[in-house]
Amino acid sequence: MKRILFVDDEPKILEGLQRSLRAERHQWEVAFASGGEAALTMLAAAPFDVVVSDMRMPGMDGAALLETVRQQYPSILRIILSGFTEMEASLRAVPVAHQFLLKPCEPDTLRTAIDRATSLVEVLNSKMMTSLVGAMQDLPSIPRTYMELRKALADPETSIERVVRIVEKDVAISAKILQLVNSAFFGLTREISDIKMAVSYLGINILQNLVVSIEAFRMFQPKKAIPGFSIEELHSHSQLAARIAAHFPAEKKLPGAVVVAALLHDVGKLVIAERAPDHFARAVAGAREERRPLFVVEEELIGVSHAEVGAYLLSLWGLPYPVVEAVAHHHHPQRVPQHKVDMITVVYLSNLLAHEVGGDIGDSQLVFQEIDHKVLTDVSAADQLPEWRQMAEAAAHEPQGV
Repeated sequence: MKRILFVDDEPKILEGLQRSLRAERHQWEVAFASGGEAALTMLAAAPFDVVVSDMRMPGMDGAALLETVRQQYPSILRIILSGFTEMEASLRAVPVAHQFLLKPCEPDTLRTAIDRATSLVEVLNSKMMTSLVGAMQDLPSIPRTYMELRKALADPETSIERVVRIVEKDVAISAKILQLVNSAFFGLTREISDIKMAVSYLGINILQNLVVSIEAFRMFQPKKAIPGFSIEELHSHSQLAARIAAHFPAEKKLPGAVVVAALLHDVGKLVIAERAPDHFARAVAGAREERRPLFVVEEELIGVSHAEVGAYLLSLWGLPYPVVEAVAHHHHPQRVPQHKVDMITVVYLSNLLAHEVGGDIGDSQLVFQEIDHKVLTDVSAADQLPEWRQMAEAAAHEPQGV
């Protein structure tokens, strides 16, 4: 049974939540704290799975509370409640909140947000993974892109199109923007998985605040070098995989999120490199010495690979479930029964084809996963592989640039 702590300084709000959540008493154990200090006292006394906090509170506000929770209890899911009038203050919570909910929050919305945020935790149950991702504030961003975006946003004449072209080149920034726009904070009736639509919806002003106010768009400065791993190469590979996914003949029948999933499929590597560089260095070294795929070595070391870690993070951030699912299974598409070429198949193949045709993208001493022909047979597409390889070659030679 999930244990959930609700935090608000207004007694009437807490009383209303208590009444509206009575129907959940068989699956949730709920508790209520009248402010940040009271919440920390309760957290110290008993374990909780989720903290849902109001943003505007006297003394310790929601952002400060969730930052403390992140530091002291990294595996706890953190959700912020805020109103449109509190937008500027709420941006402070972007680095520490997993999801945002707009006040007043309907019980059904709250139930959906909590169930969605915890569903992948139950499927991918790993203490190592929850510790890695829970304590992670933001994914690292490539320095050049960080500076390029700041320069563009400082120009009052910058167009949305220019910003989109910059954002699409960076895995971490794309993920953070999609997290924010898909949060319940904006009250959208449908999920947004298209970068241009997300940037257009947020607008230049909010993007400026994000860049200036939070560490999500910081320059990546690893504590130590990890031999065999390069942020630049990871971004290049991810961009190529996204281009290949965009050209798949099946893409027109799939949601646009397939390109986003291909772009974000390796975000778990950034998380592990940031949070556990020594472990990641051992995994990379083992993969090179033993001539085995990196994800296989990772699974042997801690039971999960960068695929599950990345999917867990994206799930907590509230990205569309098809994106999360495709990222989680991009090394093991057979986990999900498939009878046609779907998002999981496309992301799986886009990743492997990007390694095949990527040339000098990546460490040549690493061994990459080979395409499993049974996967293609299961989706009745074994005879299409030669055509897809030609398509991938063409995508690899497409001009790039802003």
